[in-house]
Amino acid sequence: MSTGYTYLDSPAPLAFAHRGGAADGDENTTAAFARAVDLGYRYVETDVHATADGVAVVVHDDTLDRLTGQRGRVAALRWADLATVRVGGAAAVPRLDEVLHAWPQVRFNIDVKSDPAVTPTVATLDRAGAGDRVLLASFSDNRLTRLRAMTGGRVATSLGVRGVARLRWASLTGRPVRLPRSVVAAQVPVRYGRLPVVDRRFLRMAHRLGLQVHVWTIDEPTEMHELLDLGVDGIMTDHVGVLRDVYRSRGHWAA
Repeated sequence: MSTGYTYLDSPAPLAFAHRGGAADGDENTTAAFARAVDLGYRYVETDVHATADGVAVVVHDDTLDRLTGQRGRVAALRWADLATVRVGGAAAVPRLDEVLHAWPQVRFNIDVKSDPAVTPTVATLDRAGAGDRVLLASFSDNRLTRLRAMTGGRVATSLGVRGVARLRWASLTGRPVRLPRSVVAAQVPVRYGRLPVVDRRFLRMAHRLGLQVHVWTIDEPTEMHELLDLGVDGIMTDHVGVLRDVYRSRGHWAA
């Protein structure tokens, strides 16, 4: 399946290290990304917020509470202050530009977590010349619309919640669905609550539209095998060693 975007230049199924491999006890840190890359991962999923002075930083939550035990909203802190926050002696939150420069061979799947992070993220990609090795994602369809407008369709994107719902409805009814030009993938859970998302009809419709289907967040080897048998194009996992072993057993591990 050719999309014209070099982000998807590896043979499917793709293996994504979710937040760098969150099961190892840290997430979205340079140490987590380094472990995933050392294991052979070429695709890393991560998250971006913006500081008070407009620096794009790699962190999932909008506060520091869960990861560091310190109180504080990321958006209320300047980068100079955030840079001093440590966990186990190491910096807790890296800058997006640092991560992009550290691993120029890695494809980053970036979930833009807040509206204020849109402009700093795009500016960082432009300065780093990294638009061809990034996919921009968000649960927010409105945020994705802004990202697509600011990047002029040059950077690959996935679908927001409403976009996924339209695609799912099309797969059930056969009705046509129009997608923005830069959409190359539907990145979805197996189900939303009790509503199934990923089945043969969904995959058939996505593939008919030229989209890959990447499923998150899958940590059990049995489910990994089931999804690969179904024909998904990528799996995101917190358990990077487990997914690597499953891919190896099926001859998918290219590292």
